Amino acid sequence: MPYSELLVRPMREELSSAGVKELRTPEEVDAFMNEKSGTAMLVVNSVCGCAAGMARPGVRLALDGDRRPDRVASVFAGQDLEATARARSYIPDIPPSSPSVAFFKDGELVYFLPRHRIEGRDAHSVARDLTQVFAEHCAVPAT
Repeated sequence: MPYSELLVRPMREELSSAGVKELRTPEEVDAFMNEKSGTAMLVVNSVCGCAAGMARPGVRLALDGDRRPDRVASVFAGQDLEATARARSYIPDIPPSSPSVAFFKDGELVYFLPRHRIEGRDAHSVARDLTQVFAEHCAVPAT
């Protein structure tokens, strides 16, 4: 049974207010993932207090940097069950982990940040990991 929408709304808004697109259905996940060119980051959001409480602010901090992915979206584990299952189908060799962050370049998974690498760290550490990935894979924005 999914978590109450009332419970997860603030956690959704923490990412959506930073420009992260919510994917609520398998079809929305497929549409996002089928855009193969460029860079894409997919966040598996979660109610988990410790890890998700650092993952969301870490994502927000990273997205405020000079470089960012072309597309950024999230699914909510424990809420959007079918969308989350579909998202995980795009990273089949990695065990389910929530929260987590998958980073794709031209449709290929190039980086994955699982829950166990988020737990026990602060948001700045999570952001630092993501900004390093952005620096390696994302184009410098035009000025």
